Amino acid sequence: MSYGYFLITTKIKETEKIITSVLQKDFSLFPKEEPLDELKNTAVKLYYQSKEEQYQLYSYKNLYDTILNKLEIGLIILQKNTTENKWKIFYCNPSFMNILKVPKYHEWSFYEEKIPEFYQLIEKTEYQDSQDFIDISIQESSKQSYSIRTSRITTPQIDFCVISLESIQKIIDKKEKQAWNNLMKVISHELLNTLTPINSLVHNLEYLAEQEEIDHEDQNEMKDSLKIINSKSQQLLHFIDSYRQVAELPKPKKNRFNLKKAVENVLKIFETEFKNNNIEVGLQLKDFYLNADEKMIERVLVNLITNAILALQSKTDHKKIYIEILEINNRILMKVEDNGAGIDEKIADKIFLPFFTTRPNGSGIGLTLAKSIMEAHQGYLTYRKTEKGSCFEAWMV
Repeated sequence: MSYGYFLITTKIKETEKIITSVLQKDFSLFPKEEPLDELKNTAVKLYYQSKEEQYQLYSYKNLYDTILNKLEIGLIILQKNTTENKWKIFYCNPSFMNILKVPKYHEWSFYEEKIPEFYQLIEKTEYQDSQDFIDISIQESSKQSYSIRTSRITTPQIDFCVISLESIQKIIDKKEKQAWNNLMKVISHELLNTLTPINSLVHNLEYLAEQEEIDHEDQNEMKDSLKIINSKSQQLLHFIDSYRQVAELPKPKKNRFNLKKAVENVLKIFETEFKNNNIEVGLQLKDFYLNADEKMIERVLVNLITNAILALQSKTDHKKIYIEILEINNRILMKVEDNGAGIDEKIADKIFLPFFTTRPNGSGIGLTLAKSIMEAHQGYLTYRKTEKGSCFEAWMV
């Protein structure tokens, strides 16, 4: 075997090694061009060009992953070969797993058992472009509404289905419009009930004032009318003040404080009431520091405890209120639970509406105000019925 043949064979093997490295995306080599070896030099150029493209793809992937992982919208992308019917998971962001409290699987079919409502809804779309709404209850918490969008993307070899999951609380939806309609109805009803008798009394006063002589009976009628007008005016002012508290909630003045101590301070306010009503209070409070408006958070707790006390009025004995502070998924949760009669399921979805109340002397703003305060702190307030009563959960950042 001649030296020339050996040299050519060696150069061919080196070139093959470079090309194999490119095919396998192994860029750990550092090949160099050589004079008069055009084949190897072409392979070296191809190697470094492919290496640069691979690094760019990797950088883009990291960029896209970072952006998608930061989204508050839940996102899952399914993929399948055009010749198959079996969908697999191409991508799933943390928000999707956190919203539905599920792990990341490689097979889409595994979610059928974990989240059947969600899975069946997607199946019904036949993985085509669609938009729908779904109420999901996660780990026995109250149901929350979500907007689901699906989008089908077809390529020559692979089909993709992009599924997004977004909380209705963050978008304008039908329920929000309905809440505003209900609010307008309440305001209109209250204004008419107050202003109609006032208007009638004013006309009567005008008639009496135009009389040439006003006798003692007319004077008494005018006094009575003015008293009624004053009473109705005070009633209207009270209503407007209640509305202002909800509509003009000030911006939270945040500072770092101990939530456990704030709860203990609020409980001191209710000590006498607990004693007079024979209410037993159970506490499980952990030391958590919160960056929030302390007075506002205390107001939330005052409203929730007041609500719990009123819920226990129908009980004669064994009255209990349980308050707990804990941490779940890096979020602080404050729970207020009672063993009262609970809230009728027929009105459970209305309890956070402004001025909605079932009590004769209730203002209907306590829970609305508490919910608004939590939302002003990027948190939320939920209700769920328990076996022995009611539970309100205030979730904080």
